Amino acid sequence: MKKWFGYLLGLSLFVLILSGCNSTETDKKSGDTVKVTTTIGQIGDIVKNIGKEHVTVESLMGPGIDPHLYKASQGDITKLSNADIIFYNGLHLEGKMGDIFAKMKSEKPTHPVAEAIPEDMLLVDQANSAAVDPHVWFDIELWKYAVEEVRDGLIEYDPENEADYVKNTEAYLEELTTLQKEAQEQINEIPEESRVLVTAHDAFQYFGQAYGMEVKGLQGLSTDSEYGLRDVQNLVKVLADRNIKAVFIESSISERSINAVVEGAREKGHEVEIGGELFSDAMGAKGSPEGTYTGMYRHNIETIVKALK
Repeated sequence: MKKWFGYLLGLSLFVLILSGCNSTETDKKSGDTVKVTTTIGQIGDIVKNIGKEHVTVESLMGPGIDPHLYKASQGDITKLSNADIIFYNGLHLEGKMGDIFAKMKSEKPTHPVAEAIPEDMLLVDQANSAAVDPHVWFDIELWKYAVEEVRDGLIEYDPENEADYVKNTEAYLEELTTLQKEAQEQINEIPEESRVLVTAHDAFQYFGQAYGMEVKGLQGLSTDSEYGLRDVQNLVKVLADRNIKAVFIESSISERSINAVVEGAREKGHEVEIGGELFSDAMGAKGSPEGTYTGMYRHNIETIVKALK
């Protein structure tokens, strides 16, 4: 009897151990990828390029979404809560989500990637020296700091796959360097006197600094700012005085503001056309070329050059 009891006890322990092993394998399988939530698609694209098969990425703000005005839904809070790591832009781009990120930072790794850029390389609002321009992804040289911040965040959380993260980052940075050279070559095709970029809001100052273009926006750094008749009149005067032939709409902002400028110029006897749609705060549709950072960037360059050269 004792012998049978000992046998049954041993069998029970074996079953428990085996069960425990199976449970561990299941847990490992479900945790194979790092769950990452980002705000804008540009950051999500970095994570996908660096993390590849090691990450699952969800971006809260899709095509046509304005991050300046974005308010997180309950579903977004759930996505942030379920994430292993959060990457957001920072520099007050996601102005209405500051309190949420502060809370999340106490619970899990939460990285404002644009704040990895040295302060002396950031641009400030000409109308408000306390406000920093958050649209850093338009200067590829600066965006590389964000790429490295994502790399470091993934390595810190998942050191087991460090070699892959480093290798993927090097490849992505090379791709960005190639893109940067292509962009400059194309911008050089625009006559110097025509290198003036007029858009709905002031999102392209880093772009202008990078490629030697003058940038004019009807609204300020944030679409939360208001514009009035005087702003439209001032911009119309610039268009007429500089003989600028094209202005641009943005995918994440209503055309109404730019249409007011076009109409105002026409009333003054200066014909201006819509040069095309640019991606500013949001990328294109998922699965399209513009749904990636490099595709979005190439689209913008080609649209600007075609309209202004």
